[in-house]
Amino acid sequence: MNLRDRKKERTRQLLSDTAIAMFLAEGFDRVAVADIAAAAEVSKPTLFRYFPAKEDLVLHRFADHQGELARVVAARDPRETPLRALHRHLRAGLEARDPVTGLCDLPEVLSFHRLVFGTPSLAARLVEYGTADAAALADALGGPTPRLVAAQVVAVVRVLAQDNVAAVSAGRTADEVFPEAAAAADTAFDLLSHGATSRGY
Repeated sequence: MNLRDRKKERTRQLLSDTAIAMFLAEGFDRVAVADIAAAAEVSKPTLFRYFPAKEDLVLHRFADHQGELARVVAARDPRETPLRALHRHLRAGLEARDPVTGLCDLPEVLSFHRLVFGTPSLAARLVEYGTADAAALADALGGPTPRLVAAQVVAVVRVLAQDNVAAVSAGRTADEVFPEAAAAADTAFDLLSHGATSRGY
């Protein structure tokens, strides 16, 4: 990046960090955008140039993962099926304690997850991210009924992450939760691959 781009990125990060700190301290709905702009020493219009909606100040942290499932499918070895590639990717994320899997017990990550999943407008906006991910994954999958398969994969990944967040938020360590999180991921992809009848449904 050139100097101008680096400056813009620093401003963007400052705005997000300031907003999240205020949201964690006071609650998402109690903090006005104008207060965030004042704390970051920028104008309100400047803030909206970086983040069109208040929710974006928080959820932009998921931006690096937008389209990730589609990228995994596109980059896989041709001998590997899309579902196997996605399963492998999820297991790797669990082993790395990637925050996006929900299996991360760092205090700042736990606080962030509580903010996101405990705020209705943020949780609803996160569903929109999932819809976009499903569309990108469907394009990467191709073949018959790609939208149906993509929707199921995105839903499974979201539910697994929420279950992991709940388990860790209850006071267990990520290491303690890992075995059941990995088993749940294995079960989920078995269901995706072979259908609910393989599990007696």
